[in-house]
Amino acid sequence: MRNFSEWLSGFRDSIADYGYYIDFEKVHRNVDNIKVELNIFNSLIGSKNIETDFENLMRKYPEVLKCIPLLLAVRANEIYCQDENGGYLFQFDLGKYPPNSHAHYERYKYFMRETGLFDLLENHIVNNLVDYATGVETGLDSNGRKNRGGHLMEDLVESFIRKAGFEKDKTYFKEMYIHQIIEKWGVDLSAISNQGKMEKRFDFVVKTPAMIYGIETNFYGSGGSKLNETARSYKTLALETDIIDGFTFVWFTDGKGWTSAKNNLEETFDVMEHIYNIKDLENGIITEVFR
Repeated sequence: MRNFSEWLSGFRDSIADYGYYIDFEKVHRNVDNIKVELNIFNSLIGSKNIETDFENLMRKYPEVLKCIPLLLAVRANEIYCQDENGGYLFQFDLGKYPPNSHAHYERYKYFMRETGLFDLLENHIVNNLVDYATGVETGLDSNGRKNRGGHLMEDLVESFIRKAGFEKDKTYFKEMYIHQIIEKWGVDLSAISNQGKMEKRFDFVVKTPAMIYGIETNFYGSGGSKLNETARSYKTLALETDIIDGFTFVWFTDGKGWTSAKNNLEETFDVMEHIYNIKDLENGIITEVFR
């Protein structure tokens, strides 16, 4: 019998790699897509008559308008701002308004003034909008860390699966749904209830001559209510799969976030034979278990 407290004490603070923090390739690609328009917009920096200059810019180069969402650190092409004058819904679709619409120009000038973009430009608060946009994109990309963090544990587990000699799409498979497992190997997985949710999909499935292993992976660097839900759902899944011949559920998890949900994790640990952390992976658990 393994000791839960000892096992939990080996959990790690982070598994972040060098590419986790910012995807600079994506940042530069997004800025390059509007680099010409941003440089045209640069002509407004320090303007003494910015409303007139901005309108002239819109008339001559209407494509510069597509820069505006990024200048406000917004991904959407629709921006709604409510004020005492009723507000405007701005749709940044260059074909949305006729090119010589006076109302169109007035709406954009009002928007630029009220959002503070005119102030940013005419008062020379920034020197170069390409540099400014690069900074904004860098900040927006930090939101992608959650997705990158989720893939880090998957990538780590997959590296150990490969090291153990399994081959992708031959003896191990990524992201397989229950119906795909049933169709490929004919195993009866009707005992898996999914608790009324969408059809279960396993992060990995490993196939050996004697067994099918359904694998889940996750890493939690911080706590939260989701951890308790995850522990409970995997406990249920472990109990359901225990009665299925030829199928074994395996869970690889880690992260200091589990400290705040250790009671629920311990309940799952007590009933689940195949629950492992990164230290277990490093100690060769895959070759020991997947037979």
